[in-house]
Amino acid sequence: MKKINIGLIGFGNIGSGVVRILRDKKSLLSKKTGLDINIRRICDKDISSKRSISVEKSLLTRNPKDIIEDPQIDIMVELIGGIHPARELIIEALKRGKNIVTANKALLALHGQELFLEASEKGKNIYFEASVGAGIPIIKSLREGLVANKFNSILGILNGTSNYILSSMSKYNRTFNEALKEAKIKGFAEKDPTLDIEGMDSAHKLVLLTYLSFGKMINMRDIFIEGISRISLADVNYAKELGFEIKLLGIAQREGEDLEVRVHPTLIPQDHLLASVDGVFNAIYVEGDLAGDLLFYGPGAGQLSAASAVVSDIVDLTKDIKAGLFRPMMNTVPDKFVKRLRKIDETFSRYYIRFTTLDKPGVLAKISGILAKFGISIASVTQKEKSKAQTVPIVMIIYEAKEKDLKSALSLIDRLDAIKEKSIAIRMEEV
Repeated sequence: MKKINIGLIGFGNIGSGVVRILRDKKSLLSKKTGLDINIRRICDKDISSKRSISVEKSLLTRNPKDIIEDPQIDIMVELIGGIHPARELIIEALKRGKNIVTANKALLALHGQELFLEASEKGKNIYFEASVGAGIPIIKSLREGLVANKFNSILGILNGTSNYILSSMSKYNRTFNEALKEAKIKGFAEKDPTLDIEGMDSAHKLVLLTYLSFGKMINMRDIFIEGISRISLADVNYAKELGFEIKLLGIAQREGEDLEVRVHPTLIPQDHLLASVDGVFNAIYVEGDLAGDLLFYGPGAGQLSAASAVVSDIVDLTKDIKAGLFRPMMNTVPDKFVKRLRKIDETFSRYYIRFTTLDKPGVLAKISGILAKFGISIASVTQKEKSKAQTVPIVMIIYEAKEKDLKSALSLIDRLDAIKEKSIAIRMEEV
């Protein structure tokens, strides 16, 4: 039986899970592949701490060169995360004839074009199923199962931490800070959760989904990114009263010849499948011209869920090696109907808006007048009870408006003496 040697760089939580699966499922994988998938070397800067699984000391090293420069290693698995030295390690491994498996969405979002080109020139592959949705097989599905489809849109709940916070606020009436604190205690949020709650993690994943779906590698600076840190419990509850849930969505969709790529909090109808995705779960809603509307759903994080996706990539590569095949991973073809990337100011949407005003006559008329100057029509308006601070929340749903016009209108409204807090505007998706 042919042996395929694996070199693992990063023996943390996910790395330990990969080792466990490859050992516990060794017989099953051998029967399915006809190959002996062998862990030849494991590299980590810390090789003394106890893990959930023990390995022979002879397998461990602190020096990544022991993997990169070993000619008997066929596949390098990179699980250290971050940009440096991961980028340099992958490039050097490709030059030395190794295929790559990684879960590093940030690296691929920022340097994917360079790395995929390097892999193609060397006749090698970079597989990254675990980078989006952990064990949810969305990458393989877009690349293979839906290969004949033209995609109209992808909407995704792509970050478990943010989804947990919003779910906790909605289900248990917790404030944002209370929900975040709970997420940290349960291990669902990092000590510094900025990347998650401010939308960066979702944006990294959206770059990869957009590339697979539309053949466009979008620069991170061209994506509109807005997090959930300004979402209040009041907004969550008002949205529920109106029949909506608030979710942090990554959105890539075609509008005529334009492509919109954005991450932001979004009101979605309570009867939509995405609205029921709770806790740390992720979900990706895909609209294809042949397959129709599809929902991919599952845990967005977790040791064995992510490790399962890494092992899936390893097995795919071992099969190719056995057959002597080279299947370019990024065999994307740019969508010929997409001509340009639409800026956020050019987008159109319905909006939920909350104004915090003094309880004075004529305030609503002034707000409505300014909106009308910019051609913005009101679909509904609700004036809530006066708060202890003697202010009144006014909640509006407006008909579809251009982002630029709404920003201009809100800028003027927020200057009114009667407006006591910066207005909150949340986009709505009628998915």
